[in-house]
Amino acid sequence: MFLTIPTLLTWARIVAIPLIIGVFYLPLHEGTRNEIATVLFVVFAATDWFDGYLARKLNQTSAFGAFLDPVADKFLVCACLLVLVHLHRVDVFVALIIIGREIAISALREWMAQIGASKSVAVHMLGKLKTTAQMVAIPFLLYDGRLPGGIDTGVWGTWLIWAAAVLTVWSMVYYLQKALPEIRARVAK
Repeated sequence: MFLTIPTLLTWARIVAIPLIIGVFYLPLHEGTRNEIATVLFVVFAATDWFDGYLARKLNQTSAFGAFLDPVADKFLVCACLLVLVHLHRVDVFVALIIIGREIAISALREWMAQIGASKSVAVHMLGKLKTTAQMVAIPFLLYDGRLPGGIDTGVWGTWLIWAAAVLTVWSMVYYLQKALPEIRARVAK
């Protein structure tokens, strides 16, 4: 299951990381670099929906694909956040909140799976809202300009990434509360 079409699309998100980062080292006008990085992010981020759809449609779901998919998403988001911190478009505090939460909740989910309680930390609507806010904020911040109609993507992206940070903390608290009974039960033994 390493070379199915859905898995290759998932791998593409990981391969996209050096491409997106590399754009900012090209000897191009800043606006051109921003546009290229934005298009790359949007195209590769869209593979997240497409790979899951194809895996189900082609009956190519696998444990490896289920593992790699969220890892690729987190790598792509975290790499872009670090680029945006470097470009002074995202506050380092926001990046630390989002990246720290991803590490903590990934570890929590792994541990809960090991003890057979993964359903208690299954993806919730708060996590989906957080992801949506991030996935809109990041291309806005990569673009860092004005869209037709005068929409300032830098301003909107900043508001959305802060909203994502708030949702990040909120969803982390939610998942920890769901896991707390299992954690207490294991500590008591």
